[in-house]
Amino acid sequence: MNAQLPRWVDLGLIPLLNLAAALLVAGLVVALIGQSPLEAVRLIVQGAFGYGEGVGFTLFYATNFIFTGLAVAVAFHAGLFNIGGEGQAYVGGLGVGLACLALDRWLPWWLIAPVAALAGAAFGAAWAFLPAWFQARRGSHIVITTIMFNFLAATLMVYLLVNVLKVEGAMAPESRTFEQAGRLPRLDWLMSALGYEQGGAPLNVSFLLALAACVFVWALIWRTRLGYEIRTFGANPTAALYAGIDPVRVTVITMLISGGLAGLMALNPVMGDQNRIFLDLAGGAGFVGIAVALMGRAHPLGVLLAAVLFGALYQGGAELAFEMPQITRDMVVVIQGLVVLFAGGLEFMFRPLVARLLAPFLRREEG
Repeated sequence: MNAQLPRWVDLGLIPLLNLAAALLVAGLVVALIGQSPLEAVRLIVQGAFGYGEGVGFTLFYATNFIFTGLAVAVAFHAGLFNIGGEGQAYVGGLGVGLACLALDRWLPWWLIAPVAALAGAAFGAAWAFLPAWFQARRGSHIVITTIMFNFLAATLMVYLLVNVLKVEGAMAPESRTFEQAGRLPRLDWLMSALGYEQGGAPLNVSFLLALAACVFVWALIWRTRLGYEIRTFGANPTAALYAGIDPVRVTVITMLISGGLAGLMALNPVMGDQNRIFLDLAGGAGFVGIAVALMGRAHPLGVLLAAVLFGALYQGGAELAFEMPQITRDMVVVIQGLVVLFAGGLEFMFRPLVARLLAPFLRREEG
């Protein structure tokens, strides 16, 4: 049953029902091991939002997921399933790191940051170019090629960190630590304005860039000619071709934008936290971005809210595993997986029921 539902139902009510179902099933799992589900929820919420450092970590994780969620969302609108955000973010970290390594002894951070952001976006976009070209010109499926490029990115980064960028005499496969000018400022002033103390949380100005990226994607998709072409092509490629929209151009440009957004994610861990290029800098955020985009219905506001939710699950889950030793970190991953399952794989589970329940009211409004 593919009933057309109001946007507040499609973008608000159904995601909330999916989330409630995921938490209910997770609560049953917690109860089965002899723990209190309500106490577990309290600890997650307390760990994520109950004190300043927890909020800082929640928003730090959310920053990564906003970028990768937006990357997937932009591709969704063109009917493309870009699951290569992990590799694009990884290679984007190389661009960010190289910019910092080259400039941190010569320029202040506020000049280095735009260069690093552009480099990260450019490297991420470049990594998305070939899959886009193969899809548009050769018919290679974008899912397969982006998966392959994730592994290629990991292999490339291991080689560079072990053989090219590693500090001589050091054991760890990572670049040298950036000078102070190559580090993004933290958002202590913002947290203080909100009444929190940031503590040791690495929340930094890349969070503000992530918010700006949400506005950019909204304006691009719904307020520009290119956005109209992207949405038209995604809704009906045949009609788009008939209307004179070039499928090769739309596919390539959309994937370049998607890869660029994923590449920007690396600004947060590389320049905002670790201040070096290191192994596995994407940390799985590219894959979480898929769930974020699905749960957020590929809308920037939905992506923002879903990213904060997953940031809370990451931070609150760590607190839960500490406060309830019986609930291991693996159990927390199970809870996160249930949210992904209900937000993505079982996305249409409640839709037919909601459509039937709302049908009389919708007909009354139409009449």
